[in-house]
Amino acid sequence: MAPSGSRSIKKGCQRVLYWIPVLFIALIVAWSYYAYVLQLCIESIEGIAEKVIYLLVYHVIFIMFVWAYWQTIFTRPMNPLKEFHLSYSDKELLEREDRGESQQEILRRIAKDLPICTRTNSGAIRFCDRCQLLKPDRCHHCSVCDKCILKMDHHCPWVNNCVGFANYKFFMLFLAYSLLYCLFITATDLQYFIKFWLNGLPDTQAKFHILFLFFSASTFSVSLASLLTYHCWLVCKNRSTLEAVRSPVFRHGTDKNGFSLGLSKNFRQVFGDEVKYWPIPIFSGLGDGCSFPACLVNLDVEQAASPTGSTPVNKIAAEGRQFPSKPLRESQSRLLTSTPSWTESDIATDKDRKGSSNQAMTIEHEA
Repeated sequence: MAPSGSRSIKKGCQRVLYWIPVLFIALIVAWSYYAYVLQLCIESIEGIAEKVIYLLVYHVIFIMFVWAYWQTIFTRPMNPLKEFHLSYSDKELLEREDRGESQQEILRRIAKDLPICTRTNSGAIRFCDRCQLLKPDRCHHCSVCDKCILKMDHHCPWVNNCVGFANYKFFMLFLAYSLLYCLFITATDLQYFIKFWLNGLPDTQAKFHILFLFFSASTFSVSLASLLTYHCWLVCKNRSTLEAVRSPVFRHGTDKNGFSLGLSKNFRQVFGDEVKYWPIPIFSGLGDGCSFPACLVNLDVEQAASPTGSTPVNKIAAEGRQFPSKPLRESQSRLLTSTPSWTESDIATDKDRKGSSNQAMTIEHEA
C-alpha cells in the first residue's frame, strides 16, 4: 500500500506543478486587463471617443484570445480508435513470440487492413508497447500524458496539454490572437509610454502600469511572432513539430514532404473548407486524425501495388478519392468514409532521380 500511496501522491504533485505555467499566463492576462482597462483607458485617456473605441476593440480581441486559449487547454487530445488496439488474442500471441521478426509478422498481419503507411526507421510497423496498439500515421506517444496522441505536434507546458489533431487549430488561433492582443496594447499604449518619459503623465500609480504594460506587451510580441511564424510554416508544409525534427518514414523511405498536398489543401486540413469557421475556435478540420492522404514519391512497381496491403495505389489514385470533411465527434465513430469533400485529380509531379522518372500521386488509405 505504501508504494502505491506514494506514487499517487507523486502523481498528484506533478499534476499541480503542470498547472503552474497556465496559472502564470492567467495572472499576466488578468493584470494586463486591469492595467489596460482601468489604469490606461479609464484613468489616463481623456477623450471619450478614443476611450470607447479602444475599449471596444480591446474586448473583442480579448474575448477571442481567451476563448482560443481555453479551447487549447481543455480540448482533450484524440487517441487512436479501437481498430488500432490489439485484441486479447493478438496480445497473447504477441507475448508468446520472443523473436522480433515473428512479432513483426503478427503486426503486419494486423496492420494490413488498417490505413497505415508510415514505418519506423528500420521499416518495422510502428507499435506502442505502453498503449498496446498499432500507431496510426502521425501518431506519437506522449510521455507526459502517457498515451498515444493523434497527429501529435508537441506537449505544450503553457497550456498543460498535448497539441495535436483535436486542438491544433485552437493552438494556432491562440498564438494569432495573443499576438494581436499584444500588438494592439503596444500600439495604443505607445503615446502614453512616450508621455511617461517626457513627464507628461500625472504622478499616479497608473504611470507605472502603463510603463510595464508596454514593456510586457512588446516583449511577448517578439516571442509570439516568431512562434506563430514557425507554426504557419509548418501548416503550409503540412508537418508537425515532431515531423520537422524527424521526417516520417514511408515504405519507399524517408520523405519530409510525404503528407504535403499543396498550400491550399495543407491549410484546409487544419482549418477546414468553410472560411466562416477559420477565425473561430471551433473544430473545423478535415479527416478523423487516424488516416491522412500522403503524396508518395519514388514508388517502385512492387511498392505501388499495395502500400498497406489492402487497396492498390493506382486504383485509389484513379478514383481520385480524398479524405472527407467530417465534424470531430462524427469522425470518431469510424475511419475515413469514401465520400470525398474535395478532390484533386491532376496533381502530378515528374522527378528525375537515378535516371528514372517517378510520378508523385496523392492517395488516401481507407479502412
